[in-house]
Amino acid sequence: MRIEFTKMHGLGNDFAVFDAPGALPLDGALIRRLSDRHTGIGFDQALVLEGPRRADTAVFYRIFNADGMEVEQCGNGARCIAALLAARGLARTGTITMDSPAGLIRARILEDGRVSVDMGPVCFDPRALPFDAQAEAERYPLEVAEGNVEIGAVSIGNPHAVLAVESVDTAAVERLGPAIERHPRFPRRVNAGFMQIVDPAHIRLRVYERGAGETLACGTGACAAVAVGRRWGELDREVHVSVRGGELRVNWNGPGEHIWLTGPAQVSFAGHVEV
Repeated sequence: MRIEFTKMHGLGNDFAVFDAPGALPLDGALIRRLSDRHTGIGFDQALVLEGPRRADTAVFYRIFNADGMEVEQCGNGARCIAALLAARGLARTGTITMDSPAGLIRARILEDGRVSVDMGPVCFDPRALPFDAQAEAERYPLEVAEGNVEIGAVSIGNPHAVLAVESVDTAAVERLGPAIERHPRFPRRVNAGFMQIVDPAHIRLRVYERGAGETLACGTGACAAVAVGRRWGELDREVHVSVRGGELRVNWNGPGEHIWLTGPAQVSFAGHVEV
């Protein structure tokens, strides 16, 4: 069977986007095979576009990490889908509404080609991630093999743990990332973000993503880091987030408000694969 796809990326966080007007034979084993960068297409996540389930939306999309696990949300993926649908003429007013397992996502196509997406409200309730904690707190101690680390925990439609580090260049991402991702206090695993605060309007960030490993950029990870940093009283409402693939912008006015993510989204190529 031949499956068409579009390869896209947001600052190097890359995706294979599949149209699914009917049932595609995508399961965990096939996703893992296609995600391989030597023998498959190669991607951090697969995005599957289905027909809209609501009259006020253009699409319902699903997200699969490279390890085959279906997950709730993907910020850079949402921006790429919005850019692709806009190129197909589905955002004539410059805006588009999409549906996802984590709920509705509104997107704006900016004049410079960047895409802003409304990632919805921020949730610090540990049950939303889920995260095993007696009560909600600004900071949590987390015991790993190397000792205790301190994290902020937040849901941006998907679960995130955020650590403050002196420098992302020397942060122990390769060692701590997998340990935090699969920590037993996160029963559905977690994305681990390593945040260096440069000043109140600028952070540097590396993210070890659940089911994909470290990526060049993580959109929900950028939102999570800013939300946690603002809760700690260390960041402004608008923050520039420097990731390994470039720069994102996050805007969040605070509790009860929606958080917005802005950055570029690009098509790499279109192709097909036999499965």
